[in-house]
Amino acid sequence: MGMVVVISLPLIIFCILLGVGCYFLGRAKGRRDILTNPQIYGVPAPPPDATPPPPSTHTILTT
Repeated sequence: MGMVVVISLPLIIFCILLGVGCYFLGRAKGRRDILTNPQIYGVPAPPPDATPPPPSTHTILTT
């Protein structure tokens, strides 16, 4: 005995259009983002108004 699965053609078309739309909108957002905020690899610089961290309260015990 077989099982019948019915998928409507409008649902298939809607899913394809949704996927294509998300692809193009995401690509445009990614290109806009890389122009306004480029990725910089390396150690980040501290903020200009940063205060130094408080001294550590831990002590190193040596024997």
